[in-house]
Amino acid sequence: MEHCMRRKNQELPLNETITILQRATSGVLSLCGKDGFPYAVPLSFAYQEGKIYFHCASQGHKLALIEENDRFSFCVIDRDEIVPEKFTTYFRSAVLFGKARKVTEEKEKLSALHLLADKYSPGIPGREEEIQSAFHRVTVIALEIERMTGKEARELMEMRKR
Repeated sequence: MEHCMRRKNQELPLNETITILQRATSGVLSLCGKDGFPYAVPLSFAYQEGKIYFHCASQGHKLALIEENDRFSFCVIDRDEIVPEKFTTYFRSAVLFGKARKVTEEKEKLSALHLLADKYSPGIPGREEEIQSAFHRVTVIALEIERMTGKEARELMEMRKR
């Protein structure tokens, strides 16, 4: 599935799209199974070097869908400010596409769990113990990003230019 952003003048540079991924605390993962029904689920995640990492239970709907069809879409909303008097919304978002995989290599799994802990519990005592106790109970998924775009409201782009 290849398409171009219609409003190219609102497309964010890659580095700003990556900043959205680094700053955001949640995103929505969209998957599709053999039955053709889409499944979208919000989740916490961490971004590193072209990958999104998250952890989940070792069984469940997400894993079953990823096994059926590894393609995904992932959306992050960075800003969503309704401006009623201007009949618009000041928005900034990122949309990603690629393939999902279960992380099976222990070093990568441990690294991903540390990445998540660094993002959501920086400097909190007991993090290492929590990672070690959860290590064999959780599954880590890597979303390998093949394409990503960021988009911003025209008004926000104009404000930044001033």
